[in-house]
This record gives sequence, structure tokens and C-alpha cells, in this order.
Amino acid sequence: MRKHLLSWPLLFSLLLAPVAWSRTPAPPPAPAAAADAGYRLPPPELQALVDAPRPPQISLSPRRDLIVLTQTPVLPGIDIVAQPELKLAGLRIHPRTRSQSRFSFGTGLSLMDVASGKEHAIAGLPEPLAVAGGRWSPDQRHYAFNHIDTRSGRNELWIMDVATRQARLLLERQLNTVAGSGFGWMPDSRQLLVQLQPEDAANPPAPNLVPSGPNIQQTAASGVVRQLRTYQDLLRNEDDARLFEHYLKSQPALVDLAGNVTALGTPVLSLGLDASPDGRYILLQRIERPFSYLVPMGSFPRRIEVIDTQGRLVHEVAKIPLIEGLPTGNDAVRTGVRAIEWRSDAPATLVWAEAQDGGDPAREAAIRDAVFMQAAPFERPPVTLAQLGMRYGGIYWGRGDLALLTEYWWKTRQVREWRIAPDDLARAPQKIREGSFEDRYADPGSPVTRLDERGQSRLLIAGEDSVFRVGAGASPEGDRPFLDKVSLSDGKRERLFHSQAPYYESPSMLDTEGRRLLVSRESPDEPRNFHVREGDGELRALTRFPHPTPQLKGVSKEQIRYKRSDGVELTATLLLPPGYDAKRDGPLPLLMWAYPGEFKSADAASQVTDSPYRFNSVGYWGPEAFLARGYAVLNDPSMPIVGEGDAEPNDTYVTQLVASAQAAVDEVVRRGVADRDRIAVGGHSYGAFMTANLLAHTRLFKAGIARSGAYNRTLTPFGFQAEERNYWQAADTYRQMSPFDHADRIKDALLLIHGEEDNNSGTFPVQSERMFAAIKGLGGNARLVMLPKESHGYRARESILHMLAETDAWLQQHLGPGRAAPAKPAAKSAAK
Repeated sequence: MRKHLLSWPLLFSLLLAPVAWSRTPAPPPAPAAAADAGYRLPPPELQALVDAPRPPQISLSPRRDLIVLTQTPVLPGIDIVAQPELKLAGLRIHPRTRSQSRFSFGTGLSLMDVASGKEHAIAGLPEPLAVAGGRWSPDQRHYAFNHIDTRSGRNELWIMDVATRQARLLLERQLNTVAGSGFGWMPDSRQLLVQLQPEDAANPPAPNLVPSGPNIQQTAASGVVRQLRTYQDLLRNEDDARLFEHYLKSQPALVDLAGNVTALGTPVLSLGLDASPDGRYILLQRIERPFSYLVPMGSFPRRIEVIDTQGRLVHEVAKIPLIEGLPTGNDAVRTGVRAIEWRSDAPATLVWAEAQDGGDPAREAAIRDAVFMQAAPFERPPVTLAQLGMRYGGIYWGRGDLALLTEYWWKTRQVREWRIAPDDLARAPQKIREGSFEDRYADPGSPVTRLDERGQSRLLIAGEDSVFRVGAGASPEGDRPFLDKVSLSDGKRERLFHSQAPYYESPSMLDTEGRRLLVSRESPDEPRNFHVREGDGELRALTRFPHPTPQLKGVSKEQIRYKRSDGVELTATLLLPPGYDAKRDGPLPLLMWAYPGEFKSADAASQVTDSPYRFNSVGYWGPEAFLARGYAVLNDPSMPIVGEGDAEPNDTYVTQLVASAQAAVDEVVRRGVADRDRIAVGGHSYGAFMTANLLAHTRLFKAGIARSGAYNRTLTPFGFQAEERNYWQAADTYRQMSPFDHADRIKDALLLIHGEEDNNSGTFPVQSERMFAAIKGLGGNARLVMLPKESHGYRARESILHMLAETDAWLQQHLGPGRAAPAKPAAKSAAK
């Protein structure tokens, strides 16, 4: 609407106003939009959480004796986030830098010696530094990193000499990081394999301002049902297609440590480059036309090829056609070559999977997937490595007689792990594990891998056939990470490390025996820091990151257990403000924040998650922020949706959701920490969907906060979250689960927040807009906040501050104030 134009009645009243001023009533209040114009700031205690320091990220060297620390930056401003961005074929592209759109970069690099704990500065870094990613060379003599300057448009490859701790720009020509990191080390550590911007990169194709005709799509009328999820940022026309080609196109090349470039063929629409372990071949995957207006880039036609280090074609592995949808079910996959990779323990052998059931889980088939292997020079046909009754889940490579292969079936949540001998196909596979991947208590942990001298990830093997496993250590007492040494011949386990109360420690091996560990260590009041643990000796601290929010030291955290009405055991983390005592202070207003999950087993749904000994990290994104405002917080209460046997979980979604919420409310009220009339519920994405449903089907909550959710399931008709059926197969379930269909029953206040440029499948911004319009039209109480230039997760400092301000105001209005912070004791006088 053009707000500067005045209607005739208003103009007429303004002309009469000077004459009849004494009888003119007071003007009406300003519209809400004008009153709320501009970004808002939350109270200072919430602002402090946004600006709290964050610890650096660490990267352990191949020999595990050095660490690169990358400083985590503060949030970018809206001026950075609002820079031009292209949305093409499911990608978000920064056109000036030819990179994936990102607005947060590492702002500092340093080098730490594990033995001494000394941290060293790196000279020659660009200023201001903006690190998008880095990689160690296999020989550990260099560390390469991508520096992106969004203001100047530079996308550069830099290299740091470890011995001299000196950084330098490796080459003037810029990277293309639209798809992938844009660089990786060759196995000999003397060259890097890169994707460069083509020499004609400066001139994108001009749009055709005069249409040449309509955009037309046609079905094949095959009668075959295909799942087609609702994707964002798709191509819309030929102008988009040409622009997509322009920005995705890159020049494959090799660059040596002196900056000399060897082009590998001509520019292509590359999805990535991967060198064979012996460095003689390069696996190249590239996109081809025809493109699609229905699916993102990952489903476009592609050609999989092997080229040599001169760019010459050695072998064409496969041509994958355009895939517009899959058969029904979460176990559906495309036909043909998929999950292709180099075997990391062989010089140059490709391994991939192919569906044997047409990719359709509804088709009866004894063999679902076959795994194939083909060695250079690719003159002989592929050999069959394995035939699987479920879907291929990947391989941990060790040596010719030992690799670990995983298969899974989502429908039943089953997983199997096999020991195979890739160099002796006559040897029968040995089953190592079979069970449910939902069963966290029985999880044996993930195999430990190490980088070999060529930079390849391989199983760390002890003796003849023992491997190491590291896991979360889920138990009824909470997560207690562990490290085990496991014999594959007899299954015997030796526990080398197990986290003990009152700390939460997560191990990483520094040696090859599991006696020398790098552990991250934390407790409720101590932030995560890294230590070296030598056998059973004392810890030696490597880092000393300070408490980011010392004003909230003393937060009370308890992992609580309770049951819902059908007997399912539930878990939640209850957090209370520092200094609070329920008997003394009485119940508090409480914010509950959750995210539902689907299960095939009530036993798995009842398992404890998280740990009571994790650090009380109070950041700006989750509900813990409102501890600073004196609220109680119930974080991540279990909201399991269980469908055992042939039952579909979502057929009883609302019933189970309400029962879980009722049990959580009853428990916090029973404990005396919450007032039943002052409880709010909130969540992000599927948690927002949950929030709207709880307000539609209960009166348990006085307010809801729903961020970036989807509320009308007819707008996601080919499945959502873990739902496998389409709308036409389960129309009643879709409608019953849609809070939009029950908006007339929402009687309590709902705050809807959404990024205007949400990129998540299904959570289009229109979902919040239509939900708000429905509640408004039905006379309900709702507020809609659309954050400019924001995606599914919000990035700009102004947006985060505004989100907190809106949430705080909503809670204050509908729950009332929280407990005031206890007064600090007066400073003692120095006078005698």
C-alpha cells in the first residue's frame, strides 16, 4: 500500500479540522506496525548473553600433537546479512565471492603445542581475517585455509607454514566455493586440488527482460506415485538456469606450494573433486542439463567420471538421470550409482552402492542394495563386495582383511554391522552387531579412525583384529562417554575410559593404544575446556576458556524423570535461576521448550538423554536465556510419538503429544517450582509445530512461542519430518496434526516468529503468515514477527536481539515477571 496517499474522507476531515478543533475527538492510536517499527532491544541481561564471548574451534593435526584454534566471531550485523544473495536450485549463493552464503567467519588463528600447552601467534594473516574453513596437509607441514572478504568480493586460498608460523596468500586467482569447500590436499602434500573461478567469472548473464514465452512443465502420466517434498529456492525459469550455471561453474586445477596452477580440463558444473589415495586419479562429479523446477541441484542429472592429473578422461563411471521424486517411504533411494567414494586403504579403488529393488521399499526383495568395487585402471568390470538385505550405510576401511560395513532400515529402525575382507571376497562376512539404532543404551559406539600418511581416514587397529570405539555412553544415569578396545574375533571389550561424575568428559585418542587422551571436560559451572589425560594420571589443562556468563553461575540443573499416563518414561532437564529455593521463594513462571521425536519402541522412547553434568551453557538461542530473567526452564522434555509394530506414530500424534505435555506440567507443579497458571511452551521448527498443536488441543499453557514452524500439513503433502505417507494416503492424519485446521480452538496467546527468507524444506514463511491470519480472523490472540533477510536459523545480531525482546515481552505480558535476581552484597569498606 502507498502510505503517502490520503483517502478522500480523511482529506476532507483534515480540511475541516482547523474550524472544528474544539469538538474533534482525540486521534486514534497509531497502528501496531508503526508503533513497532525498527529493531528492538531486550533487557540488558539478555543483551549480555548475545554478546558473551564464545570459545574457539579446534582442529587436531594428523599426528595429533598440534592444534589450530580458530576464534569464534561475534554475530554479524544486519548490514552484513543483508548483502545480495542468489537463491538457485536449492543453493544460496553470495554472488560477489562465488561462495555459499555465510556471514560468520573465524576471526583469529593460532597454533598450540599439545606437549607444552603453549599457544603461538601466526604472522602474516590477512586483516580483517575471515576464515571459512581449513585443512591440515597430510605431512602436517602446512595448514591451508579459505579467507572470504564479502565486502571486497575476495574468495582466497591461504597457506600457513607450521614450522615458521607464517601465513601467505597462495595464489591470486580466486576459489569457487558455491558447492563444497573449494580445496583439498593431494596425498603427497605438495599440491592442492582446487575449484577456481573461471576466467570469465566477472560477467553474469543478463536476464531476458522480454519474456520469450510461458514457463511450461508436463507430467509423464506414468501413474507411478513419487514422493516430492516441498523445497525452497528452486529454479523458476531459463534466466535462473543460466545464472545457476554461471555461478556453479568452476575450473578444476592443481596448485603447488609456489602457487603454480595446472588446469584440469575446462570449466564444468562441478559438485566436487576427490583425489585417489595414490594421487594418480581424481573422481569428478558434475551437473548436466536438463535442470528441474521441482527439485534442487542434488537431483539434477550428473556425470560421474575419473580423470587423471592432466585433466584427461580415464573412465566414465555413470550417467545419473534427472530424479523428480522417489518411491514412497524414508527407505526409498534413487536407482543407479550412489554413495561413491575411493577406498581409503587401497591405491585407487572405487566403491559404491546400487539399489536392487528399484529403490522402492514397498517392493519385496531379499537383496535391497549391492555394494560394488572397481580398481584402476578400470579395465575390468566391477566386482560385488556385498549384498545387503537393508540399505547401505557406509564402510570404515582398515586394511585388506578388515573393514566394517553398516546397513540399516529406517522403517524398523534396525542396523547391522559386518566385518568384511575387501581383498578376499571368498571370506564370508562376520556379523558384528544387530539391533535398533533407537536403542541408545545398547549403542557400542563409533569406530575410531586416524589419518594415514596420505591423509586418508582409516580404522585404528590394535594387534590382529581389535578396534577402538568411542560413544556417548547413554544410561539411566545420563550420558557418560566412553572409549573401548574391542576384539572383533570374540567381542571382548576393554574399557579404557569412562566419564565419571561430577564431570562430563568426552575422549579423543592422542596415541594408538588409548592410554593418552585429549578430553573435553565440563561440569554444570565449569565451561568445556581441553585437557591431556596420561593413563590413570592427573589431567593437564591445555585450554582455559573463561565462563562466558559468570553472572549466571550457580544455575541449578537437574535431570528429572517422570511418567506419562500410558506408562512411557519421560526425561527433561530442569533449570532454576541462581539462588532460587522452591520452599523459600515459591513457584516461578516457567518456560518449557521441546522438539518431538518419533520412535518404534516405547522402551527406546523411555531412555534417558543428555547428562546432568554438562555445562550450564546459557546462550541466546535456547530457552536457558530466560533464566537471566528469573524464569524456571524445562528444557527438552521428552515428547515421544511411538508407533510400535505396524502402527504409524503420527496416527496418535495429538493424543501422545498432549499426554507428554500434561505429564511434564504435572511434574514441575508437583515439585513446587512452577505455577500451573504461569507456564509457557515454545519451540523452533518442528518444535513450533508442536507448540501450536498444544495450544490448539490443551489449556495447559498461558502462552506459546513458535519460531519458524509449519502449521498446515496440506502444504507439505508428500511427507514431513519422519512421516512417510503422503496426504492422499493419510488425509485424516494430516488434517488432525495440522494446528491450522484447529485454529479456532487456540484460546491462549501465540507468538509467531519467522525468517522472511526461510530456506528449510516445508517451513515456508507463508506457513506463519496464514496461521496468524487464521487466528486473527477467528478473534484469537497472536502476534506475527517476520525477520527481514533471515533464514531458518537467524543470523544477524539485530534479529537475535529483536527475537529475545519479543519473547521477553510476550512472557512478561502473559506470565508476569520472574524472580528478581538476588541483590549483590555491598562491597566492604577499606577504612579501618
